[in-house]
Amino acid sequence: MNEVILEMSEKMDKSVDSFKNELSKVRTGRASLAILDGISVNAYGSQMPLNQVGTLTIPESRMIAIQPWDPQMLQAIEKAILKSDVGLTPANDGKIIRLNIPQLTEERRKDLVKQVKKIAEEFRVAVRNLRREAIDTLKKQKKDKEISEDELFKYQDEAQVETDSHIKMIDDAMATKEKEVMEV
Repeated sequence: MNEVILEMSEKMDKSVDSFKNELSKVRTGRASLAILDGISVNAYGSQMPLNQVGTLTIPESRMIAIQPWDPQMLQAIEKAILKSDVGLTPANDGKIIRLNIPQLTEERRKDLVKQVKKIAEEFRVAVRNLRREAIDTLKKQKKDKEISEDELFKYQDEAQVETDSHIKMIDDAMATKEKEVMEV
């Protein structure tokens, strides 16, 4: 395999991983610690990730519990959650913060499916752009007589096969997430 195709394939793998990471942030009505990723707490004068100031657990399917290691951090954690865009209201009992995940309405589920499809399309476009960049590089190599015309066609076919397989991975992950979102 040509190094251009290998590099393209690695970038496509990273795109698929990024897509799966984005999907994990989409709320499904079930408790998932991934929805708290990216929340920073102002702790001891600096911003720290939420999972570094306390223990995060899922005691029930629709609840996340956050137990800070330092009880004085309760207000800061609560403030950080309210400030974030997760859309959950923390319940503080003086020792533990509980986040109840509300049941999703049918309309909200459909909105989430649209959001998942939109994210998937963005990543499909990114994968296709990687293919186009690789093919442009291959055409330049042919023009510079580094590869023959036959090799160019062979590598273009390989690029298409890689693109198709990565788009299929994105579609499969999207279908799984769609099913998860629509599940009551």
